[in-house]
Amino acid sequence: MTSPVRVRFAPSPTGYLHVGGVRTALFNWLLARHTGGSFVLRIEDTDVARTVPGAIEAIMEGLRWLGLDWDEGPEVGGDYGPYFQSQRLPLYQAAAERLVGQGDAYYCYCSPERLEALRKEQIARKQPPGYDRACRDLTRQECARYEAAGVKPVVRFKVPDEGRTGFTDAIYGDVAFENRTIDDFVMLKSDGYPTYNFANVIDDHAMNISHVIRGEEFISSTPRHLLMYQALGYRPPQFIHTPAILGPDRAKLSKRHGAVSILEYRDRGYLPEAMLNFLVLIGWSLDDKTEIMTRQQIIASFVPERIGKTGAVFNIEKLDWMNGVYIRALSIDDFTQRALPFLDKGLPAGVKRPLDVSYMRSIMPLVRERTKKLTDVPDLTRFFFVEELEYDPALLVSKNMTPESVLSALEISLDRLSGIPAFGEAALEALLRPLAGELNLKAGQLFSVLRTAVTGETATPPLFQTMAVLGKDRCLKRIAEAIEKLRNH
Repeated sequence: MTSPVRVRFAPSPTGYLHVGGVRTALFNWLLARHTGGSFVLRIEDTDVARTVPGAIEAIMEGLRWLGLDWDEGPEVGGDYGPYFQSQRLPLYQAAAERLVGQGDAYYCYCSPERLEALRKEQIARKQPPGYDRACRDLTRQECARYEAAGVKPVVRFKVPDEGRTGFTDAIYGDVAFENRTIDDFVMLKSDGYPTYNFANVIDDHAMNISHVIRGEEFISSTPRHLLMYQALGYRPPQFIHTPAILGPDRAKLSKRHGAVSILEYRDRGYLPEAMLNFLVLIGWSLDDKTEIMTRQQIIASFVPERIGKTGAVFNIEKLDWMNGVYIRALSIDDFTQRALPFLDKGLPAGVKRPLDVSYMRSIMPLVRERTKKLTDVPDLTRFFFVEELEYDPALLVSKNMTPESVLSALEISLDRLSGIPAFGEAALEALLRPLAGELNLKAGQLFSVLRTAVTGETATPPLFQTMAVLGKDRCLKRIAEAIEKLRNH
């Protein structure tokens, strides 16, 4: 590469940032970071009617959550601004006028009603819909009559009737289209706003973009872009089209597969580093075996040549597994801090706030191995925080035991536990393991009874550690309450 790499991510605020868009941003960002180039964020906000309020802020928040910082763009600035297309309208209008002046574009005065009727007629004849070039050869006098009547035209590009337009894609190789299959597309709408096809060509040239990484759905649009590059005398960038993201059923990714806003993944308890690692492997690979990679390893290894051609599957089960791997690698302090907002939101309203971070830190080692998402933590730890347990007393009666034997076990355990001065893990095990034999119970039977009594659950972290964290007073109180529940039951 003879010049610095300059790539861009150019989302439209007509919706929130989803998996496909995030992966496009990630691949662009990685190429910039791998080569020491620049990553530009440009907001393509020219579709005013479909703009979603708050979408721009959500897009930037999603990128920041993943750590995809931009070198130029909104809130950062740069030498090639403004970075909102709605603020660049004079640039597009001047380029359109230039193309009309040199005969590569023309004004079209066809009404929406005529175009809709034409489209329906073509479909009825089983022809591919497209503009019939009715205004392509209008004289100046004919244009003047439309102008005098107050008709505001669009500007269409004059596609050559013959020949082929092709390019070499970094992933798909040589791609070419017959010009006769490309209609005279609109570049500038009647309200003065550009279409996507036109604006991205003008901006990519003006911003010195060297590589365009985007989804394979844009391959069919690329000849249009190349024709405009040629007419304007611009040098086109290197195109890199990435394969589609598919659901596990090999259908196009949809909401039922996981195509939701990237911020929803944050709110569902996924770690940004796990999400980044997972996303880069949808269509790109280091080799045929490596899955867990740090951000720096990914940056150091990323080359577009490792992007595959076939559709890549979004597997939510794999994401859950990977997120669990990353959670288990966190330090206890880090895990505690990341879990705090999820506990604050997920624990019952009756739990005292603010939560005791020191107490939380003692709990986190007990649940880290079982946590796949941070949203799991409130359910896994609820019994550590609530004052009153709610459970069916029948749960206290474990396999091959009777209510009477359970009641006896609880009463004797309560008496013995009341007398031990130290309530640590080792002391509890030294007391309770021999006690099971004394009661003619298997250790698992006694521990199951006590587990339900002190937590209200049948599956928890290791019993002795759990009891030690809960503390003597709380455990004794809950065992006494379990005795009362069982008697009443």
